[in-house]
Amino acid sequence: MFRKIPVEVITVLLIFLFAYTAISKMADSSTFGKQLYNQPLPHWFTGHLVWLIPLIELITAGLLVISSTRLYGLLFSVILMSVFTVYVGLIYFGVFSKIPCSCGGVIASMSWTGHLIFNIIFLLLAIVGLAKLRQVKSINDHQVR
Repeated sequence: MFRKIPVEVITVLLIFLFAYTAISKMADSSTFGKQLYNQPLPHWFTGHLVWLIPLIELITAGLLVISSTRLYGLLFSVILMSVFTVYVGLIYFGVFSKIPCSCGGVIASMSWTGHLIFNIIFLLLAIVGLAKLRQVKSINDHQVR
């Protein structure tokens, strides 16, 4: 199913996802900060995450926009979606004693099952996009030689 989706479509979806989530976190940074302090993380680290997570999401979206850095953007996308998916998976399977949430916008209204499926789909899209772009770059490199 994912193999037929062009890299450009995957890229646009990821740009939208990361830009949207970053902007929603920044628009309501006080709520995002409070939710982060509810996470099972050291509090000295949480304060940095309030601005670091949206910044990394925006950088990732920016890398995806520029064709010469798209490969790095897709790599960052795979890493971010892997981390977010593992995190949601841990919540879904009841690893934490309380259910923390630092999701923003429409994503916050999803059930944990929906959120996990959503993350897995976007993780798979990022992996397929990365593999496809690497394949295209490899073909182009061989043609140049």
